[in-house]
Amino acid sequence: MTAPRLALVTCSRLPDLDPPDRLLRDALLARGAVAQVLAWDDPAVDWAAYDLAVLRSPWDYAGRREEFVAWAEGVPRLANPAAVVRWNTDKRYLRSLAESGVPVVPTSWLEPGDAVVLPDRGEFVVKPAVSAGAQDTGRYDAGDAAQVALARDLARRLLAGGRTVMVQPYLSDIDTAGETALLFLGGEFSHAVRKAPILTGPYVEGKRDRDTDRITPRIPSAAEHALAAQVLGAARHCVTATAGALYARVDVVPGPDGSPVLLELELTEPSLFLDCADGAADRFARVLLAAVG
Repeated sequence: MTAPRLALVTCSRLPDLDPPDRLLRDALLARGAVAQVLAWDDPAVDWAAYDLAVLRSPWDYAGRREEFVAWAEGVPRLANPAAVVRWNTDKRYLRSLAESGVPVVPTSWLEPGDAVVLPDRGEFVVKPAVSAGAQDTGRYDAGDAAQVALARDLARRLLAGGRTVMVQPYLSDIDTAGETALLFLGGEFSHAVRKAPILTGPYVEGKRDRDTDRITPRIPSAAEHALAAQVLGAARHCVTATAGALYARVDVVPGPDGSPVLLELELTEPSLFLDCADGAADRFARVLLAAVG
C-alpha cells in the first residue's frame, strides 16, 4: 500500500514550520505518512503529487493575497478549500457573519477614497482587512491627540495602498480576560487556549507583538461554546465549502456587557496551538489521514 503523501504548507521565512506544527509533522510520520514541508510560492513544487496540501504557516500572503488565492485555486486537494481561503483571507467576512446574526466586535469599514472617521472617545483599533499576525494594526486612545494623529496616518496610508480599513472599539476586558481561541479539528471541538492581549499601543513599523509564551490552556464557558457553534453554522451558510473545513479557530472576547463576541474566525492558516493540549497533534493527524482516505 502506498503511503499517503501530505504537504505541510509554509512560507520561505519558516522553512521548518512553526514549532507546534512540527508536532503534527511528527504525528503524521509516526502513522506512516509522507509529510513534507513546502513553501506555497515555490515554483518547483508539483502540488498534484500530494494527496493533500495543508495550509499551516504561509504567513507572508497578506501583501500578495490575490497571488496566494490564485495559487490555492490551483492546488488539486487543499485543506481548507480554496473557496474558504478566498472568503476568509479578507476580514470583510465578519460583515457577512454579523448580517447572519453573529455578535461581532462592532466595526466601521473604510474603503479607498473614504474620509477617515475615527471614534471621538475611548480606545480603538485600526487595522487592515487583509493582514496576518497583527501586521499594520495599532491601538489608540481617542483622548490623546498625538495618538489620534498616528491612527489617522496609518488609516490614510492603508487606504492609499488600496486596502480596506477596519476601525473597532478596544474592548477593555481583553486586558484582564484575554481572548479565548476555540480549536476545532475535523468539525469537532478539540481544545482551547487563552491568548493574552498583544495590542499595547500605536502601530510601530517592524514591531511584532507575537509571543507564544502568552498562550495558555483554557476551558471555554458554555456561552463561548455556544457562540463558536453559531459562528461555524453561519459560516456554512456564507460559504458552503466551510462545511468540509478540516480545522477552524474561533477567537472570542468579552463584549461590553461581558457576553462573548466574535473577534475572528480563522479558517485559512491559523496557529492551532497543538502544543497546548495532550493529543491534539495526533487528533489532527488522524483527521487529515481520514480525509486522504
